Amino acid sequence: MIKLLIVDDSALMRRQLTQIFAAAGGFEISQARNGREAVEQNRAFQPHVVTLDINMPEMDGLTALSLIMAERPVAVVMVSSLTEKGALATFEALHLGAVDYIVKPGGTISLSIDKITEELVGKVRAAARARIKGKGSAVRGLAQSMREEREKIASRPVAVRRSIAAEGLVVVGVSTGGPSTLEAILPELPADFPWPVLVAQHMPAAFTKSFAERLNRVCALRVVEAASPMPVEPGTVYIAKGGADMVVAMRADRLTVLPKPENSQHLWHPSVELLGRSVLEHCDPARVMAVMLTGMGHDGADAFAEIKQRGGRTIAESEASCVVFGMPRELIEKRGASLVLAAEKIAAQLNVWAGR
Repeated sequence: MIKLLIVDDSALMRRQLTQIFAAAGGFEISQARNGREAVEQNRAFQPHVVTLDINMPEMDGLTALSLIMAERPVAVVMVSSLTEKGALATFEALHLGAVDYIVKPGGTISLSIDKITEELVGKVRAAARARIKGKGSAVRGLAQSMREEREKIASRPVAVRRSIAAEGLVVVGVSTGGPSTLEAILPELPADFPWPVLVAQHMPAAFTKSFAERLNRVCALRVVEAASPMPVEPGTVYIAKGGADMVVAMRADRLTVLPKPENSQHLWHPSVELLGRSVLEHCDPARVMAVMLTGMGHDGADAFAEIKQRGGRTIAESEASCVVFGMPRELIEKRGASLVLAAEKIAAQLNVWAGR
């Protein structure tokens, strides 16, 4: 039985969410109307998972989250509005310790919550199994490393653009827990890292532009959202546009990233499997490094395993550092991982393989 605390200032939303989880079965449910009540209920009810709204009276969700993670860390799934402001607040929540988020399909008070019922229940069940970092220490460490990285960026040389033909490609697949994990890895790649990096992070359309901009501020590499066809260049990280899929193809004799409408054959988007398949089609697998990070499900495991079988090098994030050890476990079980590494060691390995 999963003890679930639902926090929302809307009585309608609390009732809708309660009905969803009651119908799903396996949940003991309590409610809170604002951040202050959430902090109190975290002590008294001691939930396994909290669904937490961001905009609430008396105490907002971010303030409540910081107090919850300092006092009694618990798996928190943020319930966010589908806006740029909502995206920025959600990323801040992920840094404070939230393990995942769900987007309200109809705004602050959603009358179409049934559209996300399956995703919502799945994410809360996964959150109940998530690894909680604990009392903000990981968050503080990440924040410190990001500050140090910003200071180093100014003194680093500008990346020298070279032809990709003589180099290779890094492909990253990630889902639940991904934003914080990526922000711990990508800033550790230097400005002269010679291979382009393609990232398929499961994320809605309204979030990826803000996420790419956030990464671009803390990385030595240039980070862009692949919202239109773009030639693939060294020194650049391409974040797949949310609400779509990303593939690579040859255009005018140049490897190019292309956004495409979601392919209904795949469950998760942007699809890691589809990206990996296009890389296998248009690139020499021996010149590919594929990295599978935290996330639930199995997206990309088959394609990444084939990359390894055809001479590429692959990394699966270890269970010890994963928020959810789903996607990396699938890759490992398919014998598709060249190495299994904790998140904090992945960038160093990529630097070694790329000859930095």
